[in-house]
Amino acid sequence: MKKIRFLIALWAAKLSTLALRITRHNGTNFPGVVALKICPDFLYLVNKPKKIIGVTGTNGKTTVCNLAIDMFKAAGENVLNNSLGSNINSGISTSLINGVNLFGRCRYETALIEIDERSAPLVFGALKPDLLLINNLTRDSIMRNGHPEYIARILTEEMPDSTKLLINGDDLIASGVAPSNERKYFGIEKMDTDVEKCINLINDMQICPKCSSKLKYDNIRYHHIGKAHCPSCGFKSPECDYSAGSVDLENMTVNIKDGGEGHTYRLLNDSVFNIYNVVAVVSLFRELGYSREKVEELLEKTEIVKSRFSEKKVGKYTIVRQMSKDKNALGASRAFDYVSGRPGVKELILMMNCLGDVKHWSENVCWLYDADFEFLNKDDIVNIIVTGPRAKDYYLRLMFAGVPDEKITFVEKETDAPKSLKLCDEESIYLFYGTDSIALANSVAANVEKVIEERGMAL
Repeated sequence: MKKIRFLIALWAAKLSTLALRITRHNGTNFPGVVALKICPDFLYLVNKPKKIIGVTGTNGKTTVCNLAIDMFKAAGENVLNNSLGSNINSGISTSLINGVNLFGRCRYETALIEIDERSAPLVFGALKPDLLLINNLTRDSIMRNGHPEYIARILTEEMPDSTKLLINGDDLIASGVAPSNERKYFGIEKMDTDVEKCINLINDMQICPKCSSKLKYDNIRYHHIGKAHCPSCGFKSPECDYSAGSVDLENMTVNIKDGGEGHTYRLLNDSVFNIYNVVAVVSLFRELGYSREKVEELLEKTEIVKSRFSEKKVGKYTIVRQMSKDKNALGASRAFDYVSGRPGVKELILMMNCLGDVKHWSENVCWLYDADFEFLNKDDIVNIIVTGPRAKDYYLRLMFAGVPDEKITFVEKETDAPKSLKLCDEESIYLFYGTDSIALANSVAANVEKVIEERGMAL
């Protein structure tokens, strides 16, 4: 009976996939929804590739997965993935549906699956990753994720004993997940920009997890990311098996040591977040048995996915699209810090609005007061346009951050925001947008180009 129900669910899901293609609808997780509705055990019953690699964490998992998929393709490996679907149980089910034939026989040897960290109870028991990369565990949507230590506990409780972990060793919350599992760590050695005292509004790892004494940080990169030790009991950050040093932002290279030997790899972006993403994907491929030279070769053929970050030159101006997750204080802080440190005159358009929330309920805006909007109070940021459903909340938060009122411009509709640009000489225009507003952000960026052209400044 269970087998019959599974096959009915599989065939119904396959038909829904065909219907979506014919009607040209996205619905990337809909087939999985159909399958799970008919057969709740579908994720357990569907045949899976022999090797399953998982990637989870609060920030950067999509970027790491996309880089890894590009590298697998460059290596000539056809790897099942969920890059076109969601990272929860329904989206993962959709990917597995696409990976089997009508009789449920799997066509792939390997799968690379992005897994939402909150979905572990619905996924890990059925998927049982052979290798799981944890990029970081930081503060996210308070309505959904609560606190990173809460997420760490969920991951620990749900982690299959057989899963080997590859963890960011500079994150003391992530590095404590599932302590009995086999593991390796990656990280970045002390950088010139590191500090000894947290300058961010939030640091979620200040107390020793062993004896509850106050931790002492040897160096902090941001928030709780860095190296720390406990003066009372000797607890400290783990030694990294993959250790990145000699970060050269002029030549965009990094040297990563493993097994006592270093090798130089290309960086894809100069933000610390994306340096970690490169270190993570290099460590992943080294764990999979690729040689250092082969990893270097494959990394040369990748780019940061443009939905996350892109730059375009239009005349004297540079238009930068920078994803900043809505309701994610740490993600916003990282984006603000990065932009504030870049050279030149800047104008900003803030539209990190959760469009899904706007349709159904009033979004909780407490995360705005955990995010470091203070990074935007700089002389070279001459205009900040706030727009969309959360525009007035951004306006108030910027005023609390000390940004002068004359530097803040309110525009109700996102697509009208470019009309309020000042367009100073040779400036950069940064567009901050949320995870579900990529298409809207593309329209706003197109309107920025249009304004530049209309004012005769595109040459």
